[in-house]
Amino acid sequence: MIDQPAADAWRLSIDLPSERGASRRVTDDLLEHLGIHGWPPSDIFAIHLAAEEAIVNAIVHGNRLDPAKKVHVECVVSPEVTRIAITDEGAGFDPASVPDCTSDERLEAPGGRGVMLMRSFMSRIEYNAKGNGVVLEKIRNPADN
Repeated sequence: MIDQPAADAWRLSIDLPSERGASRRVTDDLLEHLGIHGWPPSDIFAIHLAAEEAIVNAIVHGNRLDPAKKVHVECVVSPEVTRIAITDEGAGFDPASVPDCTSDERLEAPGGRGVMLMRSFMSRIEYNAKGNGVVLEKIRNPADN
């Protein structure tokens, strides 16, 4: 469970099947509530991209599309902060072992780009010790109010 911001925050807690396209069950509502809470379009884009990437990674890489496994997602959206916690039932991974996709020798190689995008678009990313759970957090810039 993730910390709850303001009392008027939108909250969602859902278990997704490990199948392609399941992330839409979260992202459609997430986008709607980011708009309701007045998030600027650039932040909505960033949060959507990071959430989609993290959920797809959990389904494909964490649970390996195993229909017996679920991905648990919790979202909290307020005017000041958005937090998304994603946990899969996989073995986990070491985020520090993901190669730098911007290095010259990795520019053509697949993999690692999603983690890099999540890190660049969100204010904070924190993985659990096992490496099968991540919390994405975006703090709204007060100048955007």
